[in-house]
Amino acid sequence: MKDEAEKRVIRSKRDIPSVEKLASDAEVAASFAGLARPYAIELIRSFLEREKAKIGGDFKGITYGELRSRLTAELEKALRFKIDRVINGTGILVHTNLGRAPLSESLFDNIKAHITGYGNLEFNVVTGKRGRRGELAEKYLALITEAEAGTIVNNNAAAIFIILNTLANRKKVLISRGELIQIGGGFRIPDIISKSGARLQEVGTTNITSYDDYASEMINKPGLILKVHRSNFAISGFMDEVSLKHLVGLGKANEIPVVNDLGSGVLIDTTDMAGAREPTVQQSVRDGADVTCFSGDKLLGGVQCGLIVGKREIIKRIKKNPIYRAVRVDKIIFSAIEQLLEYYLEGTWREDIKLWRLAGVKDSELYRRGQNILQEVNADGKIMLEGTQVRFGGGALPEIPIKSVALSFNSKLSPEKLAALFRGAHPPIIGRISDDRFMIDLKAIDENDIKVLTRIIKTFLRQI
Repeated sequence: MKDEAEKRVIRSKRDIPSVEKLASDAEVAASFAGLARPYAIELIRSFLEREKAKIGGDFKGITYGELRSRLTAELEKALRFKIDRVINGTGILVHTNLGRAPLSESLFDNIKAHITGYGNLEFNVVTGKRGRRGELAEKYLALITEAEAGTIVNNNAAAIFIILNTLANRKKVLISRGELIQIGGGFRIPDIISKSGARLQEVGTTNITSYDDYASEMINKPGLILKVHRSNFAISGFMDEVSLKHLVGLGKANEIPVVNDLGSGVLIDTTDMAGAREPTVQQSVRDGADVTCFSGDKLLGGVQCGLIVGKREIIKRIKKNPIYRAVRVDKIIFSAIEQLLEYYLEGTWREDIKLWRLAGVKDSELYRRGQNILQEVNADGKIMLEGTQVRFGGGALPEIPIKSVALSFNSKLSPEKLAALFRGAHPPIIGRISDDRFMIDLKAIDENDIKVLTRIIKTFLRQI
């Protein structure tokens, strides 16, 4: 009976099965398991409308089985848009499209008990009265950065926006033309300055900005001096810029605050793991910046947020700004950042923060893991190990290569087809194409995922 139903030919619109009949089909229902049923019903309805539109003219018919196969393929494709984990075989540690910094399981294990149910987010259990949101996280933030005070908003764009709106609304903001950067997603510094209510005043040129370029603008009484770390690109050759220390001196002499936007932001010396030293938040504070802001989900290794540290009086003004309520974070972010900063303060960040755990793995260890994979899958020349160079990503250390090792595929399939094949795995494996070869780089793959990767490669080896 089932075979007969599948072979039944649909020749007219009247032969098209109803939405409910298809939704009740066991194979169709299995294909959208994991999607909300009302959404799946809408997808089925849209699919049937498109199929009805094809009927007419030289339409020769389609079997019920063929119709169902096409529908289940569409439903399964829709399911792939659900937020889920992937294995990052690109080699980029802080991958913007793959969620930026990878989060540690231990981080969520530690905060789970604090964020489920009710909590003391704005309640002081000692006094029994209203408390301050994120008080301990802010104290940790100030302590580790050596700043007078700190606060947290929903991302670094919000951080720079509220800083500018608080300190320079309707006033000029001095910034070097060489620091008018754009980051991913089309976010541009000139746009955020304009939207904050401040007025942009460029100084210097793209490659050369001098102390005198800033000093000559003091007569116009600007609202603040803004320095932006060019974290996602570099200018080399004939170039010069003014150090933060010198800008702080100029600001103090003229009673103008100096703001340092570090972009990614980092709390530790990156020399050992990245081969170069990214400017730290602590150094910005020591150099005298009145305010420093940075991201929480890049080199900090945590969740998306914007962290602001600096002079206590300025942080108070920022928190009193009505916009602060629109950009503040919730209990999940405060709890996660509180735990993350505790790892740094306790000195366990190398083990407990996944970003630094991955970054600390040497290429010799990656080579050993790669050899084990090849032996396990019996690659038979279809996969080779190759030394590679990767980048940190996330707009940090753009010129500094990091040694890594990749699985390089020698296949009858094109690199594009191989990439699509592995993206279709469960979980998806996201590799890269380099020199017309598909590669899975091991740098950003956690040791716990090596068995999963090996299993998937084994499954696909015959097709390769």
